[in-house]
Amino acid sequence: MRKPYVLLLLLGLFLAAGTVPAHAADNGSWSVYPVSSRIAARPYFYLSADPGQTITDKVVVANKTGEPLTFRLYAADAYNTARDGGFAVRTLKERMRGVGAWARPAKSRITVPGHKKVTVPFTLRVPEGAEPGDHPGAIVALDERVEKGPAKGGGSLALGLQRAVGARVYLRVGGPTLPAVAVENVHVTHHQPLVPGLGASTATVSYTLHNTGNVTLDPKVELKATGLFGRTLLARDLTRIPSELLPGQRVRLSEPWRGAPQLDWGDVTLTASATGTRESASASFLALPWLVVAVVFVAGVAAGALLRVRRGRARPSARVRPSPPAEPTPSRPRSSPSARP
Repeated sequence: MRKPYVLLLLLGLFLAAGTVPAHAADNGSWSVYPVSSRIAARPYFYLSADPGQTITDKVVVANKTGEPLTFRLYAADAYNTARDGGFAVRTLKERMRGVGAWARPAKSRITVPGHKKVTVPFTLRVPEGAEPGDHPGAIVALDERVEKGPAKGGGSLALGLQRAVGARVYLRVGGPTLPAVAVENVHVTHHQPLVPGLGASTATVSYTLHNTGNVTLDPKVELKATGLFGRTLLARDLTRIPSELLPGQRVRLSEPWRGAPQLDWGDVTLTASATGTRESASASFLALPWLVVAVVFVAGVAAGALLRVRRGRARPSARVRPSPPAEPTPSRPRSSPSARP
């Protein structure tokens, strides 16, 4: 009996430049890249059009194996991955709003013989109401074969894998452009030893980088931490940020802070910048050795209770104040007998 399997589409699309002609996106078995001009090879598709305009271009799919391969060709929108902000594209079944909806290859399926390549034209029609700015995407060659992986956990459910490779498309629609970046949801988490001095203190600064404009950004992020009285505790440029932050995309990032203070109160400020834009956001932090604080608090409560008990025992009994003597009631004078004649 054949095992049922779950289909996973591997769209870790090898979208970065490779070492094959025209800097093709390559996974070792096949590559996808733009047709080269007579002047120079193009690493990606760099296209520009106005709303309502139609443009055409050609994509090459090269088979690097000795066997024929059949591919599904489609256009897809691009996005930043939530994990690290890498460049990725939508799957065939996802809804497209930009390049994925506007571009159409002349053939939706092609078979490429072993060690051969096939060139396919595609048409990109920009609708009249398209928003100006950048609309990144890709032309994707999806291998229609399903590679069956081992059963998960030794059970009856196996995994089916499909691989895809895409050539990036950088489309700019004519109109006003607005570069804008925002830093959101800054948060500081401390990790301190239970006993101060017996171990290293670290912290994690997490934040969201948000492209609020309509052009792709190459962001830079500066991290600065200040303590009491404005002392600078940390100041550095961050490196673990996406090299391309696509329009409208949010990426949740974090930065470790080794050697964070164990006793301090201050602020962490993140400043994001790109060509034409610069924004900052801050968050306060309080670093305390909580075990020591708890011990001191418990000791203070116990000492206060003991002091109250001792004061209660040492307090002398209050003397009873004697009642004042009662004033005598005045006697009523007796009337003298009247004299008789």
